[in-house]
Amino acid sequence: MSKKIAVINDLSGFGRCSLTAAVSVLAAMGVQPCPLPTAVLSAQTGFPSYYYDDYTEKMDYIREEWEKMGASFDGIYTGFMSGCSQIRKTMDFLDSFHKGDTFFLADPVMGDNGVEFGFSTEEFRAGMKELVRRAELITPNLTELCLLAGEDGDTIRELAGERDKERIMNAAEKLARQVMAAEPGEALVTGIRFLDPGSGEEMIGNMAVTGNGTFLCEQPYIGESYSGTGDLFASVIAGGKARGDSLEDSAALAGSFIAAAVRDAVKHKVPRNEGVEYEKYLGMLIPRER
Repeated sequence: MSKKIAVINDLSGFGRCSLTAAVSVLAAMGVQPCPLPTAVLSAQTGFPSYYYDDYTEKMDYIREEWEKMGASFDGIYTGFMSGCSQIRKTMDFLDSFHKGDTFFLADPVMGDNGVEFGFSTEEFRAGMKELVRRAELITPNLTELCLLAGEDGDTIRELAGERDKERIMNAAEKLARQVMAAEPGEALVTGIRFLDPGSGEEMIGNMAVTGNGTFLCEQPYIGESYSGTGDLFASVIAGGKARGDSLEDSAALAGSFIAAAVRDAVKHKVPRNEGVEYEKYLGMLIPRER
Protein backbone atom coordinates (compact mmCIF):
# COMPACT_ATOMS: atom_id res chain seq x y z
CA MET A 1 0.00 0.00 0.00
CA SER A 2 1.36 3.43 -0.95
CA LYS A 3 2.31 5.97 1.67
CA LYS A 4 -0.10 8.85 2.27
CA ILE A 5 0.64 12.52 2.94
CA ALA A 6 -2.00 15.07 3.94
CA VAL A 7 -1.17 18.29 2.09
CA ILE A 8 -2.58 21.51 3.56
CA ASN A 9 -2.19 24.28 0.98
CA ASP A 10 -4.09 26.43 -1.52
CA LEU A 11 -5.10 25.44 -5.05
CA SER A 12 -4.17 27.93 -7.77
CA GLY A 13 -5.42 27.50 -11.33
CA PHE A 14 -2.33 29.16 -12.84
CA GLY A 15 1.21 29.41 -11.53
CA ARG A 16 2.29 25.76 -11.12
CA CYS A 17 2.51 26.08 -7.35
CA SER A 18 0.99 24.95 -4.03
CA LEU A 19 -1.36 21.96 -4.42
CA THR A 20 -0.87 21.71 -8.19
CA ALA A 21 2.84 21.17 -7.60
CA ALA A 22 2.47 18.97 -4.51
CA VAL A 23 -0.12 16.58 -5.94
CA SER A 24 1.77 15.89 -9.18
CA VAL A 25 5.18 15.59 -7.51
CA LEU A 26 4.02 13.29 -4.71
CA ALA A 27 2.08 11.09 -7.13
CA ALA A 28 5.14 10.75 -9.38
CA MET A 29 7.16 9.71 -6.33
CA GLY A 30 4.75 6.89 -5.58
CA VAL A 31 3.16 8.66 -2.60
CA GLN A 32 -0.58 9.33 -2.32
CA PRO A 33 -1.32 13.05 -1.83
CA CYS A 34 -4.46 13.79 0.23
CA PRO A 35 -5.14 17.48 -0.38
CA LEU A 36 -6.86 19.72 2.15
CA PRO A 37 -7.35 23.06 0.32
CA THR A 38 -7.05 26.25 2.34
CA ALA A 39 -8.25 28.39 -0.58
CA VAL A 40 -9.03 28.19 -4.27
CA LEU A 41 -7.53 30.86 -6.53
CA SER A 42 -7.92 31.53 -10.23
CA ALA A 43 -4.16 32.16 -10.32
CA GLN A 44 -1.35 32.52 -7.79
CA THR A 45 -1.02 35.89 -6.10
CA GLY A 46 1.88 37.10 -8.24
CA PHE A 47 -0.54 37.75 -11.10
CA PRO A 48 -1.92 41.31 -11.34
CA SER A 49 -5.49 40.08 -10.86
CA TYR A 50 -6.96 36.91 -9.36
CA TYR A 51 -10.09 35.51 -7.71
CA TYR A 52 -9.63 34.17 -4.18
CA ASP A 53 -12.11 31.87 -2.42
CA ASP A 54 -11.14 31.35 1.21
CA TYR A 55 -11.62 27.83 2.62
CA THR A 56 -10.62 28.52 6.23
CA GLU A 57 -14.06 27.72 7.64
CA LYS A 58 -14.25 24.53 5.54
CA MET A 59 -10.99 23.09 6.86
CA ASP A 60 -12.69 21.71 9.99
CA TYR A 61 -15.34 19.90 7.93
CA ILE A 62 -12.68 18.00 5.99
CA ARG A 63 -10.72 17.20 9.16
CA GLU A 64 -13.87 15.93 10.87
CA GLU A 65 -14.84 13.73 7.91
CA TRP A 66 -11.35 12.24 7.80
CA GLU A 67 -11.61 11.52 11.53
CA LYS A 68 -14.92 9.70 10.93
CA MET A 69 -13.19 7.59 8.28
CA GLY A 70 -10.47 6.63 10.74
CA ALA A 71 -7.90 8.09 8.35
CA SER A 72 -4.21 8.11 9.18
CA PHE A 73 -1.21 9.54 7.36
CA ASP A 74 2.47 8.78 7.00
CA GLY A 75 3.14 12.50 6.76
CA ILE A 76 1.57 15.94 6.98
CA TYR A 77 2.92 18.74 4.82
CA THR A 78 1.84 22.38 5.08
CA GLY A 79 2.54 25.36 2.84
CA PHE A 80 1.01 28.80 2.35
CA MET A 81 -1.25 30.07 5.15
CA SER A 82 -3.36 33.17 4.50
CA GLY A 83 -3.56 34.21 8.15
CA CYS A 84 -3.65 33.26 11.81
CA SER A 85 -7.02 31.50 11.52
CA GLN A 86 -5.57 28.99 9.08
CA ILE A 87 -2.61 28.38 11.37
CA ARG A 88 -5.04 27.61 14.22
CA LYS A 89 -7.05 25.24 12.00
CA THR A 90 -3.82 23.50 11.05
CA MET A 91 -2.95 23.12 14.74
CA ASP A 92 -6.31 21.39 15.22
CA PHE A 93 -5.47 19.09 12.31
CA LEU A 94 -2.15 18.21 13.92
CA ASP A 95 -3.92 17.44 17.19
CA SER A 96 -6.02 14.90 15.28
CA PHE A 97 -3.48 13.32 12.94
CA HIS A 98 0.12 14.09 14.00
CA LYS A 99 0.60 10.93 16.00
CA GLY A 100 2.80 7.85 16.14
CA ASP A 101 5.11 7.61 13.14
CA THR A 102 3.46 10.46 11.21
CA PHE A 103 6.01 13.14 10.31
CA PHE A 104 5.18 16.82 9.92
CA LEU A 105 6.96 18.99 7.34
CA ALA A 106 6.25 22.73 7.54
CA ASP A 107 7.12 25.08 4.69
CA PRO A 108 6.76 28.45 6.49
CA VAL A 109 5.79 30.85 3.68
CA MET A 110 6.55 34.33 5.06
CA GLY A 111 8.90 36.18 2.68
CA ASP A 112 11.73 35.94 0.16
CA ASN A 113 14.81 37.81 -1.07
CA GLY A 114 15.06 39.87 2.12
CA VAL A 115 11.44 41.04 1.98
CA GLU A 116 8.66 39.94 4.33
CA PHE A 117 5.29 39.36 2.65
CA GLY A 118 2.53 41.83 3.49
CA PHE A 119 0.29 39.28 5.22
CA SER A 120 3.08 38.31 7.65
CA THR A 121 2.14 40.44 10.66
CA GLU A 122 3.65 40.17 14.14
CA GLU A 123 0.73 37.93 15.18
CA PHE A 124 1.20 35.77 12.08
CA ARG A 125 4.93 35.36 12.77
CA ALA A 126 4.16 34.27 16.34
CA GLY A 127 1.65 31.71 15.04
CA MET A 128 4.08 30.39 12.45
CA LYS A 129 6.82 30.02 15.06
CA GLU A 130 4.42 27.96 17.16
CA LEU A 131 3.50 25.83 14.15
CA VAL A 132 7.08 25.04 13.10
CA ARG A 133 7.96 24.01 16.65
CA ARG A 134 5.70 21.01 16.08
CA ALA A 135 7.48 19.97 12.87
CA GLU A 136 10.14 17.29 12.45
CA LEU A 137 11.35 19.07 9.32
CA ILE A 138 11.08 22.67 8.07
CA THR A 139 11.99 24.09 4.64
CA PRO A 140 12.37 27.88 5.01
CA ASN A 141 14.29 30.08 2.64
CA LEU A 142 16.91 32.33 4.24
CA THR A 143 14.49 35.23 4.71
CA GLU A 144 11.94 32.99 6.40
CA LEU A 145 14.62 31.46 8.61
CA CYS A 146 15.58 34.96 9.76
CA LEU A 147 11.94 35.79 10.53
CA LEU A 148 11.52 32.58 12.53
CA ALA A 149 14.67 33.46 14.49
CA GLY A 150 13.35 36.96 15.24
CA GLU A 151 16.00 38.86 13.28
CA ASP A 152 15.37 42.53 12.40
CA GLY A 153 14.88 43.92 8.91
CA ASP A 154 18.45 45.20 8.55
CA THR A 155 19.91 41.77 9.29
CA ILE A 156 17.48 40.09 6.91
CA ARG A 157 18.36 42.45 4.06
CA GLU A 158 22.08 42.11 4.78
CA LEU A 159 21.94 38.31 4.63
CA ALA A 160 19.83 38.42 1.46
CA GLY A 161 22.62 40.35 -0.24
CA GLU A 162 25.53 38.35 1.22
CA ARG A 163 27.46 36.25 -1.30
CA ASP A 164 30.43 35.03 0.76
CA LYS A 165 29.92 31.29 1.04
CA GLU A 166 31.50 30.76 4.44
CA ARG A 167 29.75 33.71 6.05
CA ILE A 168 26.33 32.85 4.73
CA MET A 169 26.61 29.16 5.61
CA ASN A 170 27.76 29.94 9.14
CA ALA A 171 24.92 32.42 9.59
CA ALA A 172 22.33 29.99 8.21
CA GLU A 173 23.51 27.18 10.48
CA LYS A 174 23.47 29.44 13.55
CA LEU A 175 19.95 30.68 12.80
CA ALA A 176 18.66 27.19 12.03
CA ARG A 177 19.99 25.80 15.29
CA GLN A 178 18.45 28.73 17.14
CA VAL A 179 15.05 28.01 15.59
CA MET A 180 15.40 24.27 16.24
CA ALA A 181 16.58 24.67 19.85
CA ALA A 182 13.12 24.48 21.43
CA GLU A 183 12.22 21.25 19.61
CA PRO A 184 15.02 19.21 18.01
CA GLY A 185 14.36 18.55 14.34
CA GLU A 186 15.82 19.16 10.91
CA ALA A 187 15.91 22.29 8.77
CA LEU A 188 16.51 22.53 5.05
CA VAL A 189 17.31 26.15 4.19
CA THR A 190 16.46 26.67 0.53
CA GLY A 191 17.65 28.92 -2.28
CA ILE A 192 20.88 30.21 -0.70
CA ARG A 193 22.92 32.16 -3.27
CA PHE A 194 26.69 32.59 -2.97
CA LEU A 195 29.88 32.89 -5.01
CA ASP A 196 32.07 29.83 -5.44
CA PRO A 197 35.33 30.60 -3.59
CA GLY A 198 37.44 29.08 -6.37
CA SER A 199 35.80 30.11 -9.64
CA GLY A 200 33.76 33.11 -8.51
CA GLU A 201 30.73 31.58 -10.25
CA GLU A 202 27.38 32.37 -8.65
CA MET A 203 25.84 29.27 -7.10
CA ILE A 204 22.56 28.38 -5.44
CA GLY A 205 22.28 25.76 -2.74
CA ASN A 206 20.02 24.09 -0.21
CA MET A 207 21.58 23.57 3.20
CA ALA A 208 20.44 20.90 5.65
CA VAL A 209 21.00 21.42 9.35
CA THR A 210 20.47 18.30 11.44
CA GLY A 211 21.47 16.90 14.79
CA ASN A 212 24.35 15.10 13.05
CA GLY A 213 25.78 18.13 11.26
CA THR A 214 25.19 20.02 8.03
CA PHE A 215 25.46 19.40 4.31
CA LEU A 216 24.98 21.54 1.22
CA CYS A 217 23.60 20.57 -2.18
CA GLU A 218 24.65 23.23 -4.68
CA GLN A 219 24.23 24.02 -8.38
CA PRO A 220 25.21 26.91 -10.66
CA TYR A 221 22.69 29.75 -10.38
CA ILE A 222 20.76 29.92 -13.62
CA GLY A 223 19.81 33.57 -13.21
CA GLU A 224 16.03 33.46 -12.97
CA SER A 225 13.44 32.74 -10.30
CA TYR A 226 9.97 31.35 -10.86
CA SER A 227 6.69 30.87 -9.06
CA GLY A 228 6.30 27.56 -7.28
CA THR A 229 9.89 26.33 -7.11
CA GLY A 230 9.76 26.39 -3.30
CA ASP A 231 6.61 24.26 -3.40
CA LEU A 232 8.26 21.81 -5.80
CA PHE A 233 11.30 21.55 -3.52
CA ALA A 234 9.30 20.97 -0.33
CA SER A 235 7.11 18.43 -2.12
CA VAL A 236 10.12 16.36 -3.21
CA ILE A 237 11.49 16.47 0.34
CA ALA A 238 8.13 15.36 1.77
CA GLY A 239 7.80 12.56 -0.78
CA GLY A 240 11.34 11.39 -0.12
CA LYS A 241 10.77 11.30 3.62
CA ALA A 242 7.58 9.29 3.15
CA ARG A 243 9.28 6.66 1.02
CA GLY A 244 12.33 6.40 3.28
CA ASP A 245 14.94 8.25 1.24
CA SER A 246 17.76 10.00 3.10
CA LEU A 247 17.45 13.77 3.49
CA GLU A 248 20.67 14.26 1.53
CA ASP A 249 19.42 12.14 -1.38
CA SER A 250 16.07 13.96 -1.38
CA ALA A 251 17.73 17.39 -1.34
CA ALA A 252 20.03 16.41 -4.22
CA LEU A 253 17.09 15.03 -6.22
CA ALA A 254 14.99 18.15 -5.59
CA GLY A 255 17.86 20.40 -6.66
CA SER A 256 18.49 18.48 -9.89
CA PHE A 257 14.78 18.26 -10.73
CA ILE A 258 14.17 21.98 -10.24
CA ALA A 259 17.40 23.00 -12.01
CA ALA A 260 16.34 21.02 -15.10
CA ALA A 261 12.91 22.67 -15.08
CA VAL A 262 14.34 26.17 -14.56
CA ARG A 263 16.85 25.74 -17.40
CA ASP A 264 13.99 24.70 -19.65
CA ALA A 265 11.85 27.67 -18.57
CA VAL A 266 14.70 30.11 -19.24
CA LYS A 267 15.33 28.56 -22.65
CA HIS A 268 11.68 28.93 -23.65
CA LYS A 269 11.26 32.37 -22.04
CA VAL A 270 8.44 31.24 -19.75
CA PRO A 271 7.00 34.21 -17.79
CA ARG A 272 7.96 34.12 -14.10
CA ASN A 273 4.36 33.97 -12.84
CA GLU A 274 3.59 30.92 -14.99
CA GLY A 275 6.11 28.79 -13.08
CA VAL A 276 8.59 26.29 -14.47
CA GLU A 277 7.54 23.61 -16.95
CA TYR A 278 8.41 20.81 -14.56
CA GLU A 279 5.89 18.29 -15.89
CA LYS A 280 8.28 16.84 -18.47
CA TYR A 281 10.82 16.12 -15.70
CA LEU A 282 8.53 14.23 -13.33
CA GLY A 283 10.12 11.00 -14.55
CA MET A 284 13.21 11.94 -12.54
CA LEU A 285 11.15 11.38 -9.37
CA ILE A 286 9.72 7.94 -10.13
CA PRO A 287 11.00 5.46 -7.52
CA ARG A 288 13.41 2.78 -8.65
CA GLU A 289 12.63 -0.85 -7.99
CA ARG A 290 14.03 -1.96 -4.63
